[in-house]
Amino acid sequence: MTKPGKAFDNMVAAVADIPDGAVIAFGGFAGPGTPYNLTKALLAQGAKRLTCIANTTGGAQQPRMPDIGMLVENGQVAKVICAFTAATRPTDQLPFTPYYERGEVEAELVPQGTLAERLRAAGAGIPAFYTPTAVGTELARGRETRIIHGREYLLEYALPCDYAFIRAWRADAAGNLQFRLSQRNFGPLMAMAARTTIVEVEEPILPVGAIDPDQVHTSGIFVHRLVPIPPPPEGLWTTRRQERAK
Repeated sequence: MTKPGKAFDNMVAAVADIPDGAVIAFGGFAGPGTPYNLTKALLAQGAKRLTCIANTTGGAQQPRMPDIGMLVENGQVAKVICAFTAATRPTDQLPFTPYYERGEVEAELVPQGTLAERLRAAGAGIPAFYTPTAVGTELARGRETRIIHGREYLLEYALPCDYAFIRAWRADAAGNLQFRLSQRNFGPLMAMAARTTIVEVEEPILPVGAIDPDQVHTSGIFVHRLVPIPPPPEGLWTTRRQERAK
């Protein structure tokens, strides 16, 4: 069931129509920006052959929260596009890793800044751009480069998405968003890059105009579905401090 406008009653309804083969961007740079509730709903929904775009596949946080690694374990993912496809510590292993090593899931490693710019370019209508990042590395092997003003640059293509799952602190009924902490690292870029942006919102949805325009971080024109996060234990939060804030 949906409510009037962009608000949905629950996470399950918000992801119900996502088809097999969809390209989905998942916000998050650390716990506060990660759309755990939408990811959990997608696990239950079961769409297959997904391409997942994110900073990392997740799995390092304990206790473990719903992440792309769980989607991989559930047989729902064909490919991931991430800045970190492996753990940052040699003693750790992401749940995604053995699936990649067995050839069951494809992975594309993208430098973090390039990942952000590919998303931003998609939202801005820029099909491709040149960057010096990754020139001379394995990531540039066999790819187009160009000398500009005496320096070599690598051609990168924009990264449009079918859907974006992001988490916001506040939203009004028109979809205007405010972020806090690491929610703002990838959230605005992914919202711009996606055809359909789905947002899990920490605070109750506000009336249109309740957020000062100077405080809007992402315009409602980029947002299509809003779902308030229910209180624990039904809703998934990231820290005790956030639970107290709720």
